[in-house]
Amino acid sequence: MVTLNEDNHDETYDVIVVGSGGGLVGAYVAASRGLRTLVIEKTDLVGGTTAYSGAGLWFPGSAPLRRAGVEDDVEDARTYLRSVVDDSSRERLQDAYLRAGAQLIDELEKNEWFQSFVYGPVPEYYPSAPGASPAGHTVFPPPLPVADLGEHLRLMRTSIPAERWGIDEGPVLSGGRALIGRALAAFLETGNGTLRLNTALESLVVEQGRVVGVEAVSDGEPVRFRAERGVVLAAGGFERNRELRGKHQPVARSSEWSHGAPGNTGDALQAGIAIGAATDLLDEAWYVPGLVQPDGRPTFHTGTRGGIWVNAAGERFVNETRPYDQAGHEIVRLHMTTGVSHIPAHWVFDQRQLDRDSFGGPSDQPVSPEWFASGALKKADTLEELAKLIDVPLEALRKTIDEFNGYAHAGVDEKFHRGETAWDQMFHHVLGAAVEPTQNYPAPPTPDWPNPLLLPLDTPPYYVATIVPSDIGTKGGLKTDENARVLREDGRPIAGLYAAGNTAAAMSGHVYPGAGTPIGSSIAFAYLAVLDLVGTVG
Repeated sequence: MVTLNEDNHDETYDVIVVGSGGGLVGAYVAASRGLRTLVIEKTDLVGGTTAYSGAGLWFPGSAPLRRAGVEDDVEDARTYLRSVVDDSSRERLQDAYLRAGAQLIDELEKNEWFQSFVYGPVPEYYPSAPGASPAGHTVFPPPLPVADLGEHLRLMRTSIPAERWGIDEGPVLSGGRALIGRALAAFLETGNGTLRLNTALESLVVEQGRVVGVEAVSDGEPVRFRAERGVVLAAGGFERNRELRGKHQPVARSSEWSHGAPGNTGDALQAGIAIGAATDLLDEAWYVPGLVQPDGRPTFHTGTRGGIWVNAAGERFVNETRPYDQAGHEIVRLHMTTGVSHIPAHWVFDQRQLDRDSFGGPSDQPVSPEWFASGALKKADTLEELAKLIDVPLEALRKTIDEFNGYAHAGVDEKFHRGETAWDQMFHHVLGAAVEPTQNYPAPPTPDWPNPLLLPLDTPPYYVATIVPSDIGTKGGLKTDENARVLREDGRPIAGLYAAGNTAAAMSGHVYPGAGTPIGSSIAFAYLAVLDLVGTVG
């Protein structure tokens, strides 16, 4: 039976999943096995941060890569993970992840709602590490026509552009919304799935050392649900909890700059801690550079084609096209350790780049006046005026730009090596199109300049935008084992309790190995949780 927000108390299920993002895939897996499965969602919409995402899944060895003819060796991927994470305590989690990803895709593709996932070439984020692949291992759900969802569409969270600016998403859903739409429909159509929106977790019910249910508030009323087999916590991180972030991640305004879903305030994390769960990586987030928009809030900025970022000293400090998690982490690290403010950072470019790339919209359209009216984008006729606008030392800024212009003429960024990796090359402009990321070599030069990612800054007027450290969620949480079981401080599992996604401490530790690691981890460990509770109970 499918119910939506019915006023039932003390209901009993086999499995309870807290959160409706990546955990919804785990809920489908449970319900498809005949288990009575309840999903509780704190907000009035399904999807969580997953709905905002591109829904990339970093799944080496999976069928979509084989179908695409991609050279794909799981042992190479294992070597790569071991190298970049460099933490032996996470090796069992890594092995479980690698095993589960391909297996889960095989299972999902048997359901007509999920259809066939597709390969999308995105290079690894640490290209020089042993086992790294310039082609990557990222797969995506196929697009989903809105018409196919019917009444289920009204239950789904929209994208960030739709939420913030009312942009019409059109007749076809892609990325995270396609994944959530498919999972929602598949889950509800099993006949074993129950969904309750506006239902916030308050605490876990424990009897004789075992988690047997949850206490929640549903539409303002206290409710209790029992779980005969287990509870899976997949309610996102604590990125929207200002108090927790201030305690563990003291970067100014980090909760306001997050791209995590609005309900992600760490309720599941705190419920686990309250019954003795261990935690890890609470100081970590999936950091990304955020480009401040005219409404004063940032958007996820994946990479910079031109211009430079400078700190409060007027100095360049990073490869601006570096993989986003690394660039975001570098802003935070330098701000916390150097004594020089890097928050905000200033993105400086000139008329040449603006003519080539435009700004804040399609490349064939002029900059919207709201950028200038709001101050999110500022304009200066001279370097002297620019230095005053961003309050940095003029001579330092001039030296930084002169140095960068020398790199542009030579075609080589001697300081930060922008444009030298397969990831960087995705941002090249070559006859109006990006280089395929599987081409692990420099793109042909643009007219007059040997490296399309290094255009000189010498064509006034100059422009400046603001970059802040944003994130796509926190990545620290409850400690789990390779079966997604939540662990106590002494390493023993808490019976009946599992965690996945950003509610759990990431198997990738302090790093972001490749496109699709966060969402891939969420659904892989939700899947492993269900396999464990099915296989070990009853």
